[in-house]
Amino acid sequence: MLDRDGPVPVYKQIADLIQEQIRRGELVEGDAIPSEAEMEAEYRVARPTARRVTRELRDLGLVHTLQGVGTFVGDGTVYRPRRNPPLYELIATEIAERIRRRELKPNRPIPSEKSLMQQYGVAKVTVRQAIGLLRDQGYVFTVPHRGSYVRAPENWPDRPGDAVRELERPRHRLTNR
Repeated sequence: MLDRDGPVPVYKQIADLIQEQIRRGELVEGDAIPSEAEMEAEYRVARPTARRVTRELRDLGLVHTLQGVGTFVGDGTVYRPRRNPPLYELIATEIAERIRRRELKPNRPIPSEKSLMQQYGVAKVTVRQAIGLLRDQGYVFTVPHRGSYVRAPENWPDRPGDAVRELERPRHRLTNR
């Protein structure tokens, strides 16, 4: 239980809890610590507080961060193969399934970044990675300052001739920035 009114900052209390899990062997070298989004949900803290927890553990030399992958116990010399695909791939897969089931219609927007962040409890960068993957696969296109829209079915992957069309298609990458 966190003491939100005491003298020890909340980020330090959470870092101490994770440090204790490492000491007890519940988290071993190569294991992922909770993501920022998981810390936000579990401890009911803001994203900057979750970031500070990770920074504190890194400063103590207990964890290392791999950009876009996660933060892991140890100094990075122990490699553990990824057990699950990255979260952005799972999100992209779910959206692609909704597109294929025609829940999301061609030339209509997919859910906004903000709604996807709330739905999946992830950071904006994770949502943008998912949308980028959908764009690379041919499921969506992005209009700056408007959002991402479902492409026509003939542009979706896994259809005859897609490999040839993919090679011939110009690679213009639009973003929401």
